[in-house]
Amino acid sequence: MSAEPVARPAGSAEPAGPGPAADLPDLALLLVPPRARTGWRVVPARVVAMCVVELQKLRHDRTELYTRAVQPALWLLIFGETFTRLKAIPTGGIPYLDFLAPGIIAQSAMFIAIFYGIMIIWERDSGVLTKLLVTPTPRAALVTGKAFAAGVKAVLQAAVVVLLAAALGVAMTWNPLRLLGVVVAVVLGSAFFSCLSMAVAGLVLTRDRLMGIGQAITMPLFFASNALYPVDLMPGWLQAVSRANPLSYQVDALRGLLIGTPAHLPLDFAVLTLASGLGIAAASGLLGRLAR
Repeated sequence: MSAEPVARPAGSAEPAGPGPAADLPDLALLLVPPRARTGWRVVPARVVAMCVVELQKLRHDRTELYTRAVQPALWLLIFGETFTRLKAIPTGGIPYLDFLAPGIIAQSAMFIAIFYGIMIIWERDSGVLTKLLVTPTPRAALVTGKAFAAGVKAVLQAAVVVLLAAALGVAMTWNPLRLLGVVVAVVLGSAFFSCLSMAVAGLVLTRDRLMGIGQAITMPLFFASNALYPVDLMPGWLQAVSRANPLSYQVDALRGLLIGTPAHLPLDFAVLTLASGLGIAAASGLLGRLAR
């Protein structure tokens, strides 16, 4: 007897036999979503996402970039030009305006980052932070994303200051590798100061207190660094404070990269990297207090 072919329901697929079709993945994988990435595997994606979010904000409202460019412009135009004429501060034979420009770049980056904690308190008050904390994203990823978003803003601010300084006649290098080093130094310094701000936010918990503390620490950090004058001119106790101040290492790196003064670049970048790592750890540990 001849075997009759078995009728198959409409829409059913032929069984996969030997050949290329047998090597195809199981069709069930198309119906079951893959397991979500958890833990440290999501850190790079979350860091990039946070940076993109901050850039989106800046693209829709450029007012902050313009208004924050006023203060460094005043420092260069008034303070820098005046003390260049006075020749009151010895700077090793380079014009004072050239000496000052890298310090103003570091200052403007710090001023952007140091109030970053206010944003995270606002996110706590609006409920955004609580929603972020219940996701599988590690807290360190959230803090790192915000820290390097502050670095992106600081780089844009630094570009404005560099162009203004060049217009004023500051002799700076345009070597791409050195400018890349400038970007890294600005991002690392901004990451530390933004994490410092977020850590303080985790301690004080309110915007008013944070603004008061931020104003209380920014100017001492600035004046206790080598941004305005060489460290050798400081009294001994202030020199010790300057050597413990990450801003001094950022200014030293920027000065060596931009205008070619003697610098300690390996030490500068090592200190900035260590400070950024410690800042991320401290801010991550205190982030949970904001959501309570």
